[in-house]
Amino acid sequence: MSKLHIKKDDTVIVLTGRDKGKKGKVQKVLVKEERAIVEGINMVSKSQKPSAKNPQGGIVKQEAPIHISNLSLIDPKSGKATRVSIKHEGKNVIRISKKSGEEIK
Repeated sequence: MSKLHIKKDDTVIVLTGRDKGKKGKVQKVLVKEERAIVEGINMVSKSQKPSAKNPQGGIVKQEAPIHISNLSLIDPKSGKATRVSIKHEGKNVIRISKKSGEEIK
């Protein structure tokens, strides 16, 4: 299992699949499965039984996990997909955009 270049609250773009080209914010990263749940991306319909939260039940649309390799971080300067380099400053780890050389917060 390798380190992942994507973290929660990053803005990413989808590189392949039916949602290719769409941008979204990462809601959750599943490290063991190397997948991420991105807001508005990879939507699936799921049947849900009636519950206290949803008394009527029915079909609910929700985001499904998408593999990290199909996502790329967005460059803070240009707004396009970029690769990431990692720089160590003491105990801190800084992610840097390969395109613009800017720090990714």
